Amino acid sequence: MNDTDDDLRDIPKVPKGRLISGHTKEFQTDPLGFLSRLAKEYGEIAKFRFGPLQDVYLVSNPDLIKQILVTKQNCFVKSKDFNALKPLLGEGLLTSEKDFHMRQRRLIQPSFKKSHISHYAQDMIDTTMDYISTWEQNNERIITKDMMNITLGIISKTMFSMEFKDGYELVGKSMETALRIAVKRMRTIFRMPLWVPTKINREYKNAIQKLDKIIYSIIEKRKSETVKHEDMLGILMDARDDEDGLGMTNQQVRDELMTIFLAGHETTANALSWALYSLSQHPDIQTKLFNEVDSIIGSRTPKPDDFMKLTYTQQIIHEALRMYPPLYILSRGVAEDVTIGGYSFKKGDMIVLSSFVMQHKPEYFHQPDSFIPERFENNHMKTLPAFAYFPFGGGPRVCIGNHFAMMEAVLVLACIAQRYRIRLADDHHEVTPYTSLSLRPKGGLRMVVEKREGKDFQSGF
Repeated sequence: MNDTDDDLRDIPKVPKGRLISGHTKEFQTDPLGFLSRLAKEYGEIAKFRFGPLQDVYLVSNPDLIKQILVTKQNCFVKSKDFNALKPLLGEGLLTSEKDFHMRQRRLIQPSFKKSHISHYAQDMIDTTMDYISTWEQNNERIITKDMMNITLGIISKTMFSMEFKDGYELVGKSMETALRIAVKRMRTIFRMPLWVPTKINREYKNAIQKLDKIIYSIIEKRKSETVKHEDMLGILMDARDDEDGLGMTNQQVRDELMTIFLAGHETTANALSWALYSLSQHPDIQTKLFNEVDSIIGSRTPKPDDFMKLTYTQQIIHEALRMYPPLYILSRGVAEDVTIGGYSFKKGDMIVLSSFVMQHKPEYFHQPDSFIPERFENNHMKTLPAFAYFPFGGGPRVCIGNHFAMMEAVLVLACIAQRYRIRLADDHHEVTPYTSLSLRPKGGLRMVVEKREGKDFQSGF
């Protein structure tokens, strides 16, 4: 199959949905189940409908996905549903398009250079060790909230050089509120304009105003300081475009900070929550994790250099990202008529790509519904088609913080595993994925932390 197929191929149509809403209700009720069924029943491509006029295509073939995200990416834009995020994220990397997106990406890229990420690694360790030092023996905790607090603290430190001890209360609540409403608006066919003073619109705008007040005050405070900061904010404010020599306006800095702030803690927190849940269900894997952490780190405080040595810990994170990818779905709007692999798409059509669907395909992953970190041994990923596994997206819009997120998840997990064994509460509800902007455990995770016996740690935390 390739781009040069002369004969157009027929696209299988899913049985007609409702007259007006199409398949919207089926998708909203169970996105993962709906898309997985389509891929299983119709193969590499299936056509369905959102609302009365929006044709949607689920593409589940790695070669086709590569053409959409890489080879012919200029023929596609972010789908219209992402407009629901613009009141929150403005024209940040997640929502901006074309030349402006590329310019912003050039300006932001230095924040994620290897040298900077290595510097951020120490902040990741310090924040985690400080946070978990307060955990008490046999204490039941809402571990999903703990992971949000840890990653919120890390992004606050690396972005603003600030200690957000009460980060969830200060920023997290408003971000949660804004995110919940934004996702609801993304999935609504007919959105109520924000200028209509409904209760939910007022709640959305109020949450965004609170976040704006915090971020703009940080930007203004930084402008008045003479000390140079090597955090993300400092790098963004100093950045200049190579082509025109211009930097970012306050609004652009705000939009990128809001985007990084959201993407930088929400997704990693959920990946860590899923990893901890999976470990609680597999004592043998948890024991292998403990053995690796004990042999590499022992009783000393973890160091940034440990990251590269923690290969099994990395495999655990890779497997958590495979089974429960935070970015479980990508959508693109067709910007101009295009043919991909012999299939014809018209301007205005919508393309849906699902890492969750692809990463549960048995042709690429043996026992896809089982948690097996060892499948990532010996560079196994290099033997797979490029887009059989893509938890961070791909192409020019691949997650700019993917290396940051991977290092963060591995180091946080290692810090926790050094000191604690974590198990699911005995009376816990059934754990199922909930599809918000990222994939999270529905209803959160209540887990019991137990100090690992015979551990004698060096002082420092």
